[in-house]
Amino acid sequence: MPNAKAGPSRLEQKLRAEITGNVFFDRFNRGRYATDASFYQVIPAGVVVPRTMDEALLALAIARDDGRIVTPRGGGTSQCGQTVNAGIVVDFSKHLNRIVSLDVEARTCVVEPGIVLDDLNRQLRKHGLWFPVDVSTASRATIGGMAGNNSCGGRSLRYGTMRDNTIAIDAALADGTLAHFGEVPRDLGDVSAPDGARALFRDMLALGEREAAEIADKFPKVQRRVGGYNLDALTPRNAANNMAHLLVGSEGTLAFSTRIELKLWPLIRTKVLGVCHFGSFYQAMDAAQHLVKLKPIAVELVDRTMIGLGRDIAMFQPVIAAAVRGDPDAILVVEFAEETADDNLAKLKQLSELMGDLGFSWSNEISKWGGVVEISDPALQTAVADFRAAGLNVMMSMKEAGKPVSFVEDCAVPLPHLADYTARLNEVFARHGTRGTMYAHASEGCLHVRPVLNLKLEKDVKAMRAIAEEAFAMVREYKGSHSGEHGDGIVRSEFHEQMFGSRIVADFREVKQRFDPANVLNPGRIVDPPRMDDRSLFRYPPDYRVDDIKPVLDWSAYPGAAGGFQGAVEMCNNNGACRKLDGGVMCPSYRATRDEKDVTRGRANTLRLAISGQLGPGALSSDEMMETLKLCVSCKACRRECPTGVDMAKMKIEVLAARATTHGLTLRDRLVAYLPRYADMAARLAPLVNLRNHVAPLRALMERVAGISARRKLPAFRTDTFRVDADAFGPADGREVVLFGDTFNRVYERENLDAALRVLIAGGYRVYVPKPADGGRALCCGRTFLSAGLIDEAKSELQRLVETYAPFASRGVPIIGLEPSCLLTLRDELLSLRNDATAKTISAHALLLEEFLAREAESGRLALPLAPLPGKALLHGHCHQKSFAAFKPVEQVLRLIPELEVETIESSCCGMAGAFGYGAETYEVSLRMAEASLLPAVRKADAATFIVADGTSCRHQIQDGANRGAVHAAQLLAMSLERAQAST
Repeated sequence: MPNAKAGPSRLEQKLRAEITGNVFFDRFNRGRYATDASFYQVIPAGVVVPRTMDEALLALAIARDDGRIVTPRGGGTSQCGQTVNAGIVVDFSKHLNRIVSLDVEARTCVVEPGIVLDDLNRQLRKHGLWFPVDVSTASRATIGGMAGNNSCGGRSLRYGTMRDNTIAIDAALADGTLAHFGEVPRDLGDVSAPDGARALFRDMLALGEREAAEIADKFPKVQRRVGGYNLDALTPRNAANNMAHLLVGSEGTLAFSTRIELKLWPLIRTKVLGVCHFGSFYQAMDAAQHLVKLKPIAVELVDRTMIGLGRDIAMFQPVIAAAVRGDPDAILVVEFAEETADDNLAKLKQLSELMGDLGFSWSNEISKWGGVVEISDPALQTAVADFRAAGLNVMMSMKEAGKPVSFVEDCAVPLPHLADYTARLNEVFARHGTRGTMYAHASEGCLHVRPVLNLKLEKDVKAMRAIAEEAFAMVREYKGSHSGEHGDGIVRSEFHEQMFGSRIVADFREVKQRFDPANVLNPGRIVDPPRMDDRSLFRYPPDYRVDDIKPVLDWSAYPGAAGGFQGAVEMCNNNGACRKLDGGVMCPSYRATRDEKDVTRGRANTLRLAISGQLGPGALSSDEMMETLKLCVSCKACRRECPTGVDMAKMKIEVLAARATTHGLTLRDRLVAYLPRYADMAARLAPLVNLRNHVAPLRALMERVAGISARRKLPAFRTDTFRVDADAFGPADGREVVLFGDTFNRVYERENLDAALRVLIAGGYRVYVPKPADGGRALCCGRTFLSAGLIDEAKSELQRLVETYAPFASRGVPIIGLEPSCLLTLRDELLSLRNDATAKTISAHALLLEEFLAREAESGRLALPLAPLPGKALLHGHCHQKSFAAFKPVEQVLRLIPELEVETIESSCCGMAGAFGYGAETYEVSLRMAEASLLPAVRKADAATFIVADGTSCRHQIQDGANRGAVHAAQLLAMSLERAQAST
């Protein structure tokens, strides 16, 4: 990558002078845009993130005048390398994402190309409409990108492809000419268009007429054909003559879309799923042609590999347990959406009868074992759909050097040939020493097929080439399409001649030349492509190496250098699930800024480039790397919600440790990190220490010298910290538990620990609050030291804790904590710092209070006399609770309180995140995160509603942002308990 220290080029200067949006020419940002969800990497010369469409067009003009190529980009989730190129990348996704107009009655809308599909459908839902090209990447795929690829989605059986649902496109040609691409008469009689566009339309229609016979002969007769240009839209037999359909699927090579008019459909009101189980993969594929005769809206395949991997991913374990029976070799998820619920149930009955007619039964031997699991519950249907949609990421979660590689994944063959095609394909994989994964659109004969290969190895690259050639030859034999959904890009464009013939490929070249004679727009994609196995274009080129840095945490579960840290970083496949804007927690900083720098994918890419030397020496601990991670709040959401398990919070610790070693600590780092060691002294001087909160000049001084925002109150120290004289409380014969008094609750909010102690004693438990084994200050989990990269100090704190709690854990005593970030450190980072048997035992017995109480309640052992608390509790979950599946127990335990209505806020991170929200430079972003859903929900709550949040940081953010006090769940339990005791 060129030296970032060189002065700005004339092109960069011109763009910066004319564009108010972001303009990036540094190597860190260019590196973040060098990859998409394919295995390719091409470093762009620069990146522009325009604020307006006029700025986007201006960027095109400036780049063109400078002799640079331009690549439009949306979510960057392309599988084939369409959105990476060597010129200027223009990112539409941050700002150009509005619905321009909506006609509910006509069921049409006009949108900007950067709008994300899920965001569009959220806005349409209130009108009873949706855009049904429901790709699995709907949470981050933009409409412009979907049009560029001619996306299809899982329900194309009913709704068709992107092309079928695109009415018109407004676009700029490479020379800047603006034109409306839509339906035109063949004589162009009443078409109002600039002369250049009118001439272009005339020439395209003439080409279609001239080549009509060749197009009819050579274009595959399957719906899932998205390869090349849609020349069939130009032929006389095509009544619509829709010029927009030529742009659909053109991958940004013909024009710059500015507005897209879409056909909308009524929302599906009621649907059901029939999960058809098969003991034989071949039989499942053979059955697909029969199942579609029942007219479902989708038939989606999930194979044995995907089921097995899903069972190892926490977020998918419940849905697999509920929807999958036994040990199938494959399942086909058949979806019906009829007019009424009774109609759907009738379809399910027909499905079961059909499976029986095909010879399948739960009691048969393996080859004909099978049956139908019926799913009517909407929540479970959504969970099944989410699991299927995460297919790529689930497959990529393999923790080995080889990964399922996308290059033959979207071949489409007629359904009667699907079983034989997949069987022969597996034989091809075996001949080349590998295996494949298969899932997705069985209803269309278009499976996502991915052989497992390690593209760092020359032998596997050669195997990929051979597999591609053999697979595409088979597809041609079956008269299918080698490109069935994800487009051409780099990976498939070179095979167009074998698929379509030399004459059609010459036509493709003529179209490109006529639209873009200077070859400005995304060249090398569809026309005149490089070889798909050109390793200089790979994410892992032949000279790819990772320095054998010494990691501070244990990454041994992963392959590669740096003790497996390389493999952990490379788990990011760029599919971009972290770019979702709604649901779950991940990624709160991206939701606040919409910047690629601030999303998990962007950070992982930067880490990969840094450890492989592509960002220069010292990149891992550089200022630019710290800027990359500055807004990472270590929420751990990616640990759970990224289907490949990219744990950026843990990776950030590696960067912080490298930074601390090479650059030392700031004053703020020290104040935060060493809090557990000075907290008791500060408490003794509480009135003096707390003056900072009440004296404006002190606030200003602290912001200047320590970077702590003057607009924030710091948690107030108190002189009556949590201290106990005895080592144990409660009945001597009660079940034993240990109460862990974390630093935050101990010195700031001791009432939470007091409440927990009262609750546990009332429940009949023998509660131990052991003094440290070394007789010194109170115990600490090391969390604050980890946040500054001080690994040795964190280990020291954890060693004291382990020594103190080991005797209890060894005899099975639960270790109960209140602060999620502290207690869950014992379940996470403790095992990354030491993996001895004692540490594992401590970790296995560490539970949050509500987890313990919920478990006791489920086993029938909980005996708490709780009195009614009439009213409502509005509950916000701590990010770490959600990451470790520890949030649901909070809801369960609060619902044990009679007459208390519990409502959960669907919130992401509160934005405070430890010390993050106190930073002068992160204060605004912190509040933006909170304003996404948490603070508005709190403000809407009436004064009588209890606001419940287990996290210390969360409670402070709620107080600061909404001027409402929030309490730990332990306090509501204690309040209910006290009322019960008072009444007796």
